[in-house]
Amino acid sequence: MSRFDRITFNPNILGGKACIRGMRIPVSLIVGLVANDMSADEIIAEYPDLESEDIRAALHYAAWTTDETIYQPQPVA
Repeated sequence: MSRFDRITFNPNILGGKACIRGMRIPVSLIVGLVANDMSADEIIAEYPDLESEDIRAALHYAAWTTDETIYQPQPVA
């Protein structure tokens, strides 16, 4: 099983945004909740259709999609 098996894309669901298992729960929502200090148990209590593996998959996907290129600010002349 791939760690992205739970991430789905469907143009008829939220315009094709990355979602969890075809549900209308976008990866971005889960990542935002984690970033705002919600625990996995709190997220699952709020969204009972989710499983802990869904949250892990969302975080793995978000990490994978981030660009690792580092941009240094340049002084303005």
